[in-house]
Amino acid sequence: WDGEKRNLMPFPFNPSEIDTVLLTHSHIDHSGLIPKLVKEGFKGEIFATKATVDLCDIMLLDSAHIQERDAEWESRKRIRSGKKAVKPIYNIADAAESLSYLKGINCDTLFKIAPDITVRLRDAGHIPGSAIVELWINEKGREVKIVFSGDLGHKGTPIVNAPAYIDEADYVLIESTYGNREHRGMRETIEEFAGAVEDTLKRGGNVIIPSFAVGRTQDILYILNQLSREKRLKNINVFIDSPLAKNATMVFLKHPECFDKETLNLIKKGQFIKGSPILKFTDTPEESMAINKITGGAVIIASSGMCEAGRIRHHLKHNLWREECSIIFTGFQAEGTLGRQVIEGAKTVKLF
Repeated sequence: WDGEKRNLMPFPFNPSEIDTVLLTHSHIDHSGLIPKLVKEGFKGEIFATKATVDLCDIMLLDSAHIQERDAEWESRKRIRSGKKAVKPIYNIADAAESLSYLKGINCDTLFKIAPDITVRLRDAGHIPGSAIVELWINEKGREVKIVFSGDLGHKGTPIVNAPAYIDEADYVLIESTYGNREHRGMRETIEEFAGAVEDTLKRGGNVIIPSFAVGRTQDILYILNQLSREKRLKNINVFIDSPLAKNATMVFLKHPECFDKETLNLIKKGQFIKGSPILKFTDTPEESMAINKITGGAVIIASSGMCEAGRIRHHLKHNLWREECSIIFTGFQAEGTLGRQVIEGAKTVKLF
């Protein structure tokens, strides 16, 4: 990908000249180059919501582990071909160092990042801790308000609050991932999802769900829990085969300020994340491999969400070719990814 090549290039600016970073949320496509920024000279402050800071604690270290592993794998291949080894973009020590620069801020609280610049973070409803950034800049006796949306959720998204309404702005910078399409309603989406799971389990197959560890996995758990309470799905066995997803779920539960009223009520009753589905988090590689012996009746949720790496590839190896099984994609699949190949109907794919 061009994006991967760009990550390896020097920044087109001097990191040491930056005073402040405002981070909207913890997803790696937004936070993932923070360790590189610090490594190359940034000495300022990074402001984000408290939930985002806690999620970055686990996500940036996980990203660094992936960087080290991928660089080692690529280096072995290059050395065999007589080429030079490659270095990771950053390592675990770099990621750990960068975490000390993050400062947690409460949503809806005004704070200054410079004498003439005031900031407020508002709930973006995308994942727990996600924020819309409001900036008020005073210059030459005139105040200008700039709003940066970050990634936006929408009404009806499970678990999190709906995005905050922003009443006014002079300039708005808004994300446009889905700007060229109209989404169906959440109820219709859940019905399609439920039908796919029901049909697969009736056929005696497994449901394989490639999922992003932070945000989407927890949404899926919530929906499966809801369908079980409604008696749509009975006695289903759900496996979360992602240590990062497990850790992220534990962080989520530390931040009830991010949850909508329905989720808070379920937690109070002990119905979420535990509840009707038989839920199993797998930690070790041995536990993950044991899932591959299950030939039917399981819902297996694993990362990565675009099938580019991680345990999901092993589950695809054991289930993709079986007609009674289903692969359910619940998130965007970027061009060039394995997930995109499957969605576009590829007859064969390379897993390893």
